Amino acid sequence: MPSVRLLTVDAESAGQRLDNYLMRFLKGVPKTHVYRVIRSGEVRVNKGRAGADTRVAEGDLVRLPPVRVAQGAGRDEAAATVPAREFPVLFEDEHLLGVNKPAGVAVHGGSGVSSGVIEQLRKARPGQRFLELVHRLDKETSGVLLLAKKRSALTALQDQFRERDTHKVYAALAWGTWPKRLKVIDQPLLKSTDAEGERHVRVVSPSDRSAAQARRSITLVKVRQQFAGAALLDVTLKTGRTHQIRVHLAFAGHAIVGDPKYGDFAANKAFARQWRPLGFSRMFLHARELGFDHPATGERLTLAAPLPPECETLLAALR
Repeated sequence: MPSVRLLTVDAESAGQRLDNYLMRFLKGVPKTHVYRVIRSGEVRVNKGRAGADTRVAEGDLVRLPPVRVAQGAGRDEAAATVPAREFPVLFEDEHLLGVNKPAGVAVHGGSGVSSGVIEQLRKARPGQRFLELVHRLDKETSGVLLLAKKRSALTALQDQFRERDTHKVYAALAWGTWPKRLKVIDQPLLKSTDAEGERHVRVVSPSDRSAAQARRSITLVKVRQQFAGAALLDVTLKTGRTHQIRVHLAFAGHAIVGDPKYGDFAANKAFARQWRPLGFSRMFLHARELGFDHPATGERLTLAAPLPPECETLLAALR
């Protein structure tokens, strides 16, 4: 039986997510098991519990519990099952890669997903020595996704996201008539994980016992077009919390059309029956614009992803 290992994070690994960092040392271990030991608290960073999305820093001490590696289940075999796939490129140079992610594709593997954008791009680009996600999008969300091709670019961009120096605009179709006076949603959000590892986010009131753990979250909303029964919105994020747009719009009483977790399930079911013949069977949330400073030149860049055809077709029908 393997023993406990203590790993010291080196400079090259600084800034990586904990799950990605552990994959280097757990060759042959299924990703689902890696996520399971993280959720159980057996993995410790500087003697404290950490989540899969925790960023490790140089000098961090990571406790890796005993994990048995399945015989014959090497990383090469696991990698062979990952499809090589390129995605529509919005911008690329020696530092960055911006792609238009389709809905229904996770950004990375894990929690029941065998592979995502990052694994598929790495498989399609075997000569790329470094390629990491700068940020995340929900599996059901389409649009601008930014990746770093150098460690220096990754850390510089993550600093911008952390300091809110980026500009993020989403297109969302929400149920009902959006109130013209509702332009700012400033409600704290609390993230939790259930026994199966499923993430849940909710608005927390000041009187809630968990209010101290909630994080302030600000969403700006502008109506682009009002339809009968639904509104096309431009949503700007001032903070970047998990599921922020989905939870804030649902809290306001106008959930996103097709949202399987926080949405109006009866309305989604009826809507799907009506519009599936047009090819629309997803959540209508699209990362339309992402503005940031280039990590090497300092130039302000704005990447824009056009609405997917199924969304444009739906809007044309609603009009």
